[in-house]
Amino acid sequence: MTAELPSLAASEFVATLTQAGKDSDRPSAKIIVDALLQAEKTAKQQRISYTFDSLVGTWRLCFATGTRKVRQRGGIILGKGFYWPKLTPTYLSFSEATSAKAEISNQVKLGSVFLKLTGPAKYLGKKNLLAFDFTHIQISLFGRVIYNKPLGGNKSQTKDFDNEPIAKLPFFAFFLITEDFIAARGRGGGLALWFRER
Repeated sequence: MTAELPSLAASEFVATLTQAGKDSDRPSAKIIVDALLQAEKTAKQQRISYTFDSLVGTWRLCFATGTRKVRQRGGIILGKGFYWPKLTPTYLSFSEATSAKAEISNQVKLGSVFLKLTGPAKYLGKKNLLAFDFTHIQISLFGRVIYNKPLGGNKSQTKDFDNEPIAKLPFFAFFLITEDFIAARGRGGGLALWFRER
């Protein structure tokens, strides 16, 4: 399901990131950010590529960093990072189709309110890039759908998505995919870590 990576699997950062998914004795945010950066560096050095099939499933957001723009340096600085609160579980799902015609779903639950965004996705395996566009929104309250509409009017967004260059779309650049967790950098520069939902 994932690339065979004997040197990667034995890496210290894999053990650290695995520990982040536990309910207790989780590493500090700084240690997780350092482990994510080391995993990203290793993936670039080893030119690791993953298949879309290794992403198929539902993943629970565990950890994220933000970014902030810095004028003097002309770039961005990675935020400190934080564990995502368990009171508001957030999930990312990828449906199996083909890597050229996939679907992404982002779901957030806050008490009895459930928000779900869906849309098309395309995966570039050589670069481990997954571009996507959310085109549909669904809101449920107490398990009952109360709002279910396309986003952005009635135009044919899927057709536009197919012709849109990846550079103009939101994307995730995945740098670590295992059976239990995935890690990626978003287009805005932030890092995220998700664990497979069982």
